[in-house]
Amino acid sequence: MTTKTVIKFENVTKNFSKNSHKTFKEFLPALFMGEKTVDKFTALKNISFEIQAGECVGIIGPNGSGKSTILKLIAGVMSPSLGTIKVQGKISPLIELGAGMHPELTGRENIYLNGAILGLKRKQIEANLQSIIDFSEISEFIDQPVKHYSSGMYMRLAFSVAVHVNPEILIVDEILAVGDTEFQDKCFKKMEEFKKSGVTIIFVSHNLDQIKKFCTKTIYIDNHIIQAIGHTAQVCEKYQKHNESK
Repeated sequence: MTTKTVIKFENVTKNFSKNSHKTFKEFLPALFMGEKTVDKFTALKNISFEIQAGECVGIIGPNGSGKSTILKLIAGVMSPSLGTIKVQGKISPLIELGAGMHPELTGRENIYLNGAILGLKRKQIEANLQSIIDFSEISEFIDQPVKHYSSGMYMRLAFSVAVHVNPEILIVDEILAVGDTEFQDKCFKKMEEFKKSGVTIIFVSHNLDQIKKFCTKTIYIDNHIIQAIGHTAQVCEKYQKHNESK
């Protein structure tokens, strides 16, 4: 049985720049005198890994370790500073709560907006509209501006749109941590359906029980480098031992 690599990172480094001069008053002299105004922050340092079609991969690590940066690089919302990234397949990213939604628009209008951002045509959105609303379970609020939504309602709507895109690669960040457990269970059931149908899933969570239950392979990242990659149980054990030794 041959496997197909759908995500490949080769020696990827991601740097961010931050301005060390906090005010415009401080920035002007630096601009004219040629002082150094930019500090470099390395979010990921020379990382390499591959993900095969149909794999369900967890990404774990402490806050600030680079997990969300990996997801954004896979989704194509940012580019690497060094190295190469290859991604094959239609991506549906659930990375930041509320990303791709306009707060002044209603939930219904945001379905069209978010659907278009994820590559759906208007006819496809219209064909799936009622199903998206029904899955989200917020039909009574669907014609209200989303600026009035709770974080749980945001998650419901975003997840519902994303899973109706019929993705080949589904990226799920910490957004499942918000909202009620009943809807979380519904989301995981849907993800299990995708898993069985061969969709590649990348799942970031601080909840190791969820990772162990759902993911076959896991990447442990800390200090902006990969500390371990392999079978989920073994990688989670290494992560837990490292935390206990602190």
